[in-house]
Amino acid sequence: MATSLQALSAPAAARLRAPLPGLAVCAAAAAVALVAARFVGGISPLLIAIVLGALLANTTSLPAATGPGLAVASRRLLRIGVALLGLQLLVTDVLALGWGVLGLVVAVVAGGIAGTMALGRLLGLDWTQRLLVACGFSICGAAAVAAVDGVVDARKQHVVTSVALVVVFGTAMIPGLPLAASALGLDTTQAGMWAGAAIHEVAQVVAAGEAVDTGSAGALGASALTVAVTVKLARVAMLAPVVAWIGAVSRRRNREQTEVRRPPLVPLFLLGFLGCVALRATGLLPDPVLDVARLTQTALLTAAMFALGTGVRLDVLRGVGWRPFALAAASTVWVSAIALTGILLLG
Repeated sequence: MATSLQALSAPAAARLRAPLPGLAVCAAAAAVALVAARFVGGISPLLIAIVLGALLANTTSLPAATGPGLAVASRRLLRIGVALLGLQLLVTDVLALGWGVLGLVVAVVAGGIAGTMALGRLLGLDWTQRLLVACGFSICGAAAVAAVDGVVDARKQHVVTSVALVVVFGTAMIPGLPLAASALGLDTTQAGMWAGAAIHEVAQVVAAGEAVDTGSAGALGASALTVAVTVKLARVAMLAPVVAWIGAVSRRRNREQTEVRRPPLVPLFLLGFLGCVALRATGLLPDPVLDVARLTQTALLTAAMFALGTGVRLDVLRGVGWRPFALAAASTVWVSAIALTGILLLG
């Protein structure tokens, strides 16, 4: 009996051990990125991590033993990080923006997705690829890409390409959008609203204003940053209904394809996101707990970005062609234009 139990437990133990080498590499890379971000003002650790992963993937050969752990980090850790993002969202702060700004957020997300999908169709990209770009650029960057991947089961190359595009174009907006706001004569509040409504990642919105203490050109400033982050988190709140809708659409698309795995209508991590939003709304969590949760979320997303970065192979990106890059550029301009138009109409 004991021998049979040992025989049964051996494969299970092997499965548990398999991800450890890759997870250890991701943890080390995340630590490096987090420390580096503290010394390099205005750069997100997520960006550092994905660049580090890409550099390693293109300059050396990672041991095969790291493969299972990298896969776990790029999917499971990323989804846990997305769920914890809900703890950053305080519903009262979002509602305090007023119905005009909330309408602007809905217009940016809905218009951004619809416009990007239409542009992607004109460029001849398939439905999944343009959907990943549309949601990543219209909602909340890499986290949205991961969330959509959870309900459409996209090809890894499409996911990696979409995340890389979010990093490239979102990072370019960190200095670019504040400079454009200044050139257009926007006041501090308008500049903050535009950044929150247009920049892809939460971390990139923060990075646009973090450098103000050093006097860096293009920084938004502390007062604009508060507005920017609140507007950005309102966009994050759109993640749940959008992903639920995409899940329903994806299930309908696959209904007649019995060999295709039908994605869940509401994935578990999305329920976790909503649960975290509800938990934050209770006011029961003290600031130290929220600080730990924020650090944990950043660490998980940083580790996941490193894992995704290891899939950014230059030879593969060259093979992708120019069309995803053209869509990303057009989507960035389109989302920014919708946001700016709405802000000017709001006065």
